[in-house]
Amino acid sequence: MRVMGVDPGLTRCGLGAVEGRPGAPLSLVKVGVVRTPADDEIGARLVAIEAGIERWLDEVRPDAVAVERVFAQHNLRTVMGTAQASAVAILCASRRGLPVALHTPSEVKAAITGSGTADKQQVGTMVTRLLRLDAMPKPADAADALALAICHVWRGGAQSRLAEAAAKAAGATTTPAAYFRGRGRAGHPRGTAK
Repeated sequence: MRVMGVDPGLTRCGLGAVEGRPGAPLSLVKVGVVRTPADDEIGARLVAIEAGIERWLDEVRPDAVAVERVFAQHNLRTVMGTAQASAVAILCASRRGLPVALHTPSEVKAAITGSGTADKQQVGTMVTRLLRLDAMPKPADAADALALAICHVWRGGAQSRLAEAAAKAAGATTTPAAYFRGRGRAGHPRGTAK
């Protein structure tokens, strides 16, 4: 499975792609960032991010895209920019019919380092080891994008198989993503979870 990870941001949007499967060594496909000037208008910045992600999708040809789930921060301006860049990545992948997965930062940290509270240095060190790189990817946004892709390779396949099995058991002829859209956190139909 080839997965492209996206660490969304307006100034630096980290992008990284890996190939592999659970239980087997992973390989680096590509890593980098899309940068936009902080003093540019928001529309121009989002268009630049879209163009960069589209170029990556053309070059990398991933099977899936993993995007960091936006979480609440104290700085509203930062969280808004992150959410806008995240939406661009989701749109670009969805336009091509690619599956999109959202992973929280703590989920990615736990998958990569074994601790959901790991710092950026620990995540970067493990990404370097897992991909057998000579040096840690820089900037940290690029390493974080690779961590997202690795997390999805390891966890996304299992999640997809569980969703497919649940959809099949329910007699659904729909996709796993569509099946879970109507379900709550615990897998109960919305409104019935206690």
